[in-house]
Amino acid sequence: MSLYNPKHFDTRDRAAVARLIHEHSFATLITPAAPEPMVSHLPLLLVPGCEPHGTLLGHFARANPHWQQVREVQSIAVFHGPHAYVSPSWYSEPDRMVPTWNYATVHAHGVLEIVDDVVEARGIIAALVQRFEAARPTPWTFKRDERERDALMGAIVPFRMRIRRVDAKFKLSQNRTRDDRERVIAALRAEDYPEARETADWMQRYAGPGDEPG
Repeated sequence: MSLYNPKHFDTRDRAAVARLIHEHSFATLITPAAPEPMVSHLPLLLVPGCEPHGTLLGHFARANPHWQQVREVQSIAVFHGPHAYVSPSWYSEPDRMVPTWNYATVHAHGVLEIVDDVVEARGIIAALVQRFEAARPTPWTFKRDERERDALMGAIVPFRMRIRRVDAKFKLSQNRTRDDRERVIAALRAEDYPEARETADWMQRYAGPGDEPG
């Protein structure tokens, strides 16, 4: 599976990719299978490592048959970053433009490895809990007696995915003039929903200073 990604939207900024995965960690995980692909929606944790792009950690519900299809098959984890509608009326020459959508997305490719080792599996769950609880005023912790803990762990299937390839597309008006980008940023900041304002922030940081007409 490949991502349509024109050169001016293709992002090689590894820090930006890591930021998107961290801030928008609820992913769509797709694995080829017959008679149709397996698709699950789940949070994934990016762990930097010796691999060029790091490793993703996550888990399935054991009742989800997706985990039985992942061995030796390359999966794709799709992370959806900020996105927002862009009106032609925001450009300097609106009659020459059409509606579009600005967005940032990351596709991480790799083979999932099911983690059977009990200690390592507990470590993955602890890392996920730490990621989503640590910043809370009263963080929840996984405190159970051994029997109950083992029963809960038995209901899930932890995994890792060493990322082999990353496709990152930041469609943030890089193909428009600087003036038009600034107009779009200002208009998005004036919208009444958070996603638009976040898209404006990402445009401000990652669209670049170029001034080439689209």
